[in-house]
Amino acid sequence: MRTTIIKKTLRVPLSDGARGDGGTTARQLDAALLRVGFKASRELLEHVSSVAGAEYAQTIVRAVEELVGAQAQHNPYFRDFPHNVPDTLDFWLACIQDVAEFTGNLLDLPKYGRVQHTYEEMLAAHDELISGLKDRVTVLNLGGTLDDEITRLHLELAASPIPLGEDDRTLLGELATQRLDLTPESVPTRENRAILNAARLVAQRPLIGIDTVTDVLRLAAEASGGDVTLREPTRFRSFRRPERRALLAALDGVDAGKFGDVGQHREAWKRLGERLHPHEHPFERAQDVFAVARKEKTARSFAGQVELAFADNDPDLALRILSKAPGMLLRQVDRLVRNGASGVADAVRVAVPDVSGRVLVSVLEHLSNRGKPDTARVFANRARKVWIADDTRPPIDTTTIVEVIEDELVRRLPDFSSLTVDPELLDVVVPVSGTATEDGFGVLPRGSKLWLEGDVLRFFVHWRQASRRTDYDLSAVLLNENFEYQGQVSWTNLKAGGAVHSGDVTDATDGATEFLDLHRNAFGAKYVVPQVDIFSGEGFDQVAESMFGFMSRDLDQMGKPFEPSTVRARSSMRGRGKVALPVMFERQGDLWFGTWLHLYLRGEPWGNRVEANRDLVRLIAAAALHRKYFTVRKLVELFERKGSTPGGQSIHIGPVAELANLLSD
Repeated sequence: MRTTIIKKTLRVPLSDGARGDGGTTARQLDAALLRVGFKASRELLEHVSSVAGAEYAQTIVRAVEELVGAQAQHNPYFRDFPHNVPDTLDFWLACIQDVAEFTGNLLDLPKYGRVQHTYEEMLAAHDELISGLKDRVTVLNLGGTLDDEITRLHLELAASPIPLGEDDRTLLGELATQRLDLTPESVPTRENRAILNAARLVAQRPLIGIDTVTDVLRLAAEASGGDVTLREPTRFRSFRRPERRALLAALDGVDAGKFGDVGQHREAWKRLGERLHPHEHPFERAQDVFAVARKEKTARSFAGQVELAFADNDPDLALRILSKAPGMLLRQVDRLVRNGASGVADAVRVAVPDVSGRVLVSVLEHLSNRGKPDTARVFANRARKVWIADDTRPPIDTTTIVEVIEDELVRRLPDFSSLTVDPELLDVVVPVSGTATEDGFGVLPRGSKLWLEGDVLRFFVHWRQASRRTDYDLSAVLLNENFEYQGQVSWTNLKAGGAVHSGDVTDATDGATEFLDLHRNAFGAKYVVPQVDIFSGEGFDQVAESMFGFMSRDLDQMGKPFEPSTVRARSSMRGRGKVALPVMFERQGDLWFGTWLHLYLRGEPWGNRVEANRDLVRLIAAAALHRKYFTVRKLVELFERKGSTPGGQSIHIGPVAELANLLSD
């Protein structure tokens, strides 16, 4: 848990070990942290100096190494990479010369795909990294006691105003079992409530915040080790009698007018009914829920009423129905306007005070992109899997509605006397969901932009298979200023106009790493879209470990292929597609501008290659770059509209994780 807290918060919990003279350990810690691009604060070094033994300091180093991916031995296929990488055909011919008969399969060649040197031999072939002013330095701060930090992290996750990502949901579940006596003042997202209630259910504590039937279904899924988001089917476990009674009592307390939601997950409700035995308990309303699931009773859902109104070509009736559900009304604004409903802006003005901040931001971002058709409509579900459709929607004018939403957001912003913003955050997207990003270091929400200096931009992918041979391939598509295909670099094309690949590694029993170098001025492409293809073996969500990241460095810095202090970002890859598109880059003069994507293509079951999906990647890149996002820059504009107030608080927009709290209710 101490390691987890360091990685999640960059705060180091106080040591609970024996006091002693740790001066030497503190100096060693400071040097070790600098090698991986971190720096201990003065308070942290003073604390380490008062702790006996080296275990505490070793835990700190291990945590930050895992954070940037430095815990693995990153050994490229070509020992001297980025130097002395042969042409692709010459390399293949050299591998074939070692066999008496070539079967046509590169994997049958003894030298192909298997690193022919040790990690130590690779290190000996490279000079030490020359430190540069552009190298990253991230500060670690001293936190409170481990118990206090666990409590703090628990409250931060539970009170998140946006849905958490998968890793954070798992962590919240672990913390909830340790903090059963701690009830947060507010738990805005229903998934988080279900996670907390699952721990309370097992411990036979009172359940909190249940007011819909779906809340109970989420709770049962989480308590069964299933999917709290309800996207995937859950095999419900056998519940103990007190647990069954608690679940049925919670159902019995839900307003019968909300039973229409049962139809959205009818099969799941029938399976849950087999585990809860509702007829054995005196909860008649709860029994009605399962009767609705079996279609023995009828309960028309609110959404169903809206769909009937649209089907009858009566958008005004749909608007009157939606006016009873402010959040759903805002989500249907585009549809209402397209279908000619009258008085939409007035209805939105009445509804916005009761709509969550993240919904308002999502709708505002959507409407800002409706002035003209998109290059292509790119959809991404909660699993970040993408599909594309032509944009056949007619443009709509939502100027008045946008003004209404912006006015409401301005009203909600806190009074302030001064506002300071880190310039590097201006193009960061304000997060409205944790599912639009990945766990890692330096990772930003989808659509966020960052800029990098340096002569060379280096991508890397690392993976470690769990049980069967797994081959991932790092590659990049090169596009011109019109997003037209210019070429690619991959295991089938090791060098292309200044782009150099480190070589194809096809087995990851002990972990495998591939690199790809891009020299700033060595090729004519305007845009670069790196991707990771699953050629064979385990998926991104099945391997023991998988990550993508990028570094930047100058040509005179030398160093080994993986230098932790030059890592700008390291992102996990846990999506369910066969092709990962973590980020794309645009070259502007001496700078690289990146745009986070966090997308996965379905791909093929076997043999995915960059050549097969280049046109799809081109469309995604164009759509992502042209889309308007709700960024910190837009948030600052809203603050400026509100105007400063004497006596208000001083606001600093810094850590990305805190941005969503500015829009919480």
